[in-house]
Amino acid sequence: MYEKIYDALKEEIRSGQYGIGDRVPSEKELADAYNVSRITSKKALELLAEAGIIVRKPGKGSFVADPEARPAAASPSAAKSGARGGADAKLLIGLVMTDFSDSYGTGLIYGMEEASRRNDSYLILRRTFGIPSYEEEAIKGLRELGVDGLIIFPAQGEYFNAEILKLVIDKFPFVLVDRHLKGISAGSISTDNVSAAKRGIDYLFELGHRHIALLTPPPMDTTAVEERIEGFVQAHAEKGVVVDRELWLEDITSTLPNAYTEENKAKDVEKIKRHLLGHPEITAIFAMEYNIALLAAEAAKQLKLDVPRELSIVCFDCPDNSGAFPFTHLRQNQEEIGRLAFEHVLRLRKGQTVPSKIALEAELVLGGSTAEAAKKVHP
Repeated sequence: MYEKIYDALKEEIRSGQYGIGDRVPSEKELADAYNVSRITSKKALELLAEAGIIVRKPGKGSFVADPEARPAAASPSAAKSGARGGADAKLLIGLVMTDFSDSYGTGLIYGMEEASRRNDSYLILRRTFGIPSYEEEAIKGLRELGVDGLIIFPAQGEYFNAEILKLVIDKFPFVLVDRHLKGISAGSISTDNVSAAKRGIDYLFELGHRHIALLTPPPMDTTAVEERIEGFVQAHAEKGVVVDRELWLEDITSTLPNAYTEENKAKDVEKIKRHLLGHPEITAIFAMEYNIALLAAEAAKQLKLDVPRELSIVCFDCPDNSGAFPFTHLRQNQEEIGRLAFEHVLRLRKGQTVPSKIALEAELVLGGSTAEAAKKVHP
């Protein structure tokens, strides 16, 4: 509905129904006219203001802006032709992502870079470190630079900022990676997290584990985490094993973007130690990501629990240079995800359609962190 209101007001201004300096309907007037909430009408006016179409004056209302007064950067095509030498310039695709590491992210970039070379174009990277305001700045800044499309690894699953909404409204070519945003009509490419998590839990079941702890950051509507939890639950249901939520630890925070400190890491290790001591029946841990698996292994070490003889650990992703302790893990096809993301943006730029959601299979890679479940004798 905010798109509908945005488009309608934009057309009324373009057609001259509202002239420069004229007041446009208020949030309340629009909400009443379209039978929507004030939040929806406010979002439409905010997007019009960010596009330079109106000017919002607190306490007075919103007024049609003077086109001549709009900054030149508001026109991506103008910025492109001015900064990049016109139509013969090579394509630039912007990449906005939280961060990357050996365990996850580097492979995505490799795939995108390879696709950019094959298509005689360039990739521009901007990291956000999981900070929504940085994400907004990155998207806006890259558009002002005149990029031809965007690949976005959203900062948070439940949060889509005004710049992403503008991409949808402006029909700007962009693709989401690793997750999809609820309520946003945009193509996304990720791992089939549900089937991947099921595969990992099924393997633990084959080893005889039945009391499996789940270690995860707060889900926060982050689709990748939600899907992995769904796969965890489905695997239990299919085997007729009751899911014990008491074995879940859902507040691991030191691995979140921009949250890592030695102090936070130590706190999470202590949380895991207390969890294992409070639930001695646990024989295996399913960690949402590699860095959480590292925390679990450290907790086990401090408790003098042998991995894997007394405690098995499975996680998502594990760098090839993980040293003498490679985890059994679900390896995501990062390079293929990156390649597809880049090529889909190019297709969108040509006006072609792409699938709304692609989910690639993950491979179960056996490491040194899993073994048959040990029989525990409790006092």
